[in-house]
Amino acid sequence: MLLGTGSDVGKSVAASAFCRILTKRGFRVAPFKAQNMSNNSYVTIEGGEIGRAQAVQAEAACILPSVHMNPVLLKPSSETGAQIVLQGKVFGNMGAVEYDKFKPKLKRAIMESFQHLTKEHDMIVMEGAGSCCEMNLKKNDLVNLNLAVSVGSPCILVADIDKGGVFAQIIGTYNLMSRKERQLVIGFLINKFRGDPTLFASGIKYIEDKTGKPILGLVPYYHDIYIDPEDSVAIQKDRKKMKPLGADRINIAVLSLPCISNFTDMEIIAREEDIVLNYISSPVELSVGYDCLIIPGTKNVMESAVWVTRTGWRHAIRQFADKKHVFGICGGYQLMGKRVVDPHGVESPQKAITALDLLPVETLLEEEKIVRKISGLCALNGGRVTGYEIHMGRTKVLGETGERYLNIRESGKRKLCKDGWSVESGRIAGTYVHGIFDNPSFRGKFLNNLRRIKGIEEKKPLAKGSSRFLQYDRLADHFERYCDVESIIASL
Repeated sequence: MLLGTGSDVGKSVAASAFCRILTKRGFRVAPFKAQNMSNNSYVTIEGGEIGRAQAVQAEAACILPSVHMNPVLLKPSSETGAQIVLQGKVFGNMGAVEYDKFKPKLKRAIMESFQHLTKEHDMIVMEGAGSCCEMNLKKNDLVNLNLAVSVGSPCILVADIDKGGVFAQIIGTYNLMSRKERQLVIGFLINKFRGDPTLFASGIKYIEDKTGKPILGLVPYYHDIYIDPEDSVAIQKDRKKMKPLGADRINIAVLSLPCISNFTDMEIIAREEDIVLNYISSPVELSVGYDCLIIPGTKNVMESAVWVTRTGWRHAIRQFADKKHVFGICGGYQLMGKRVVDPHGVESPQKAITALDLLPVETLLEEEKIVRKISGLCALNGGRVTGYEIHMGRTKVLGETGERYLNIRESGKRKLCKDGWSVESGRIAGTYVHGIFDNPSFRGKFLNNLRRIKGIEEKKPLAKGSSRFLQYDRLADHFERYCDVESIIASL
């Protein structure tokens, strides 16, 4: 188990690295995170939802993602509430206090999923969540040390030296553990190191002397390995610098919605060489030279609809849409319609709310979530599409203006369905399909259309599939170079 001294210290990436390292050494490996909190989710082979990080880790281990790899997924829908996804299916919505009291009842499902994985794999690479020693929450914790003790898992404590305070992170966290918990800790991994490692030699000795446990890795910060991030921490403005716009580039803005979900839909676009992709948080930023606006998914479309009006975004987006391209995905597609109706109170006590009115569609939120994998073609540019849908609502077209955006089939079924809608020859369009830009055929045609309009030379798209597995190998090589992998394996 990879435990953390806090959030965003690199547990997910380290777990991906070790899934790859152990797989390359001949072990049958599966990832496992008992409880994840993320709106960045993925549809598994069973048609259920798990956190995106576990899907990445499964891919690194060369296996198909399963709901058992993340049996409890919390999808925040407000500051204090979340949708509970249990073994891939929606269980209900709970506030934080209610959920904390409910945790003991989830342990059976967690252990059931864990046992399911152990029957088919030699190694389980487990990931903790946040800080493993939040003392006010530790008693009912499902995902960190309580689980490690239950299954007798050796643990590595991961710390982030880039944030500063690494001595307090490691020594403080270790000393907050019980004696039984400390016995499971085989050592520490210091992540995101910058500079000359010889200057930290005395620091390593200090930590080892104070804890009696070894530093198993001092892993340098990297800039050239591309692994899908887990949650919205990665897109906060202070973590992802704004790139300067260019007249010889396609400048794409992504709206930083509250409760943004599946933001990894845009990751591959940002890697195209002539694309500038920025997450923007002020309406003023939209007027400074962007060619396209992407409205991403959101866990709470009703709240987001209120937000875009209250903050001035509605006027700015409608003004931008008079001449430029706007593309919505899932909740973003719903926001582009005339209104969203919520008669069952799925997301809000309000029964209906006015949306952006960019597309002649209306969304009805329903209590049953649609979760499915799809494939098909774009009706406008002919680009091939594969991806997945995760949404609570159904969207219907009002009137005859515009045209459908995709023709798709659900995996394993023959029936052809229509998805999304567009107007202005596709200049304003939306779809429910997550992962749509991961398809080189669709992405290439989408971006080349923007290039033609701007008078920029058309380009071939990056090949997503082959490059992704190369990134896992590079990640594994990076961690193997700077970690004592032999000692880690010997302790298992």
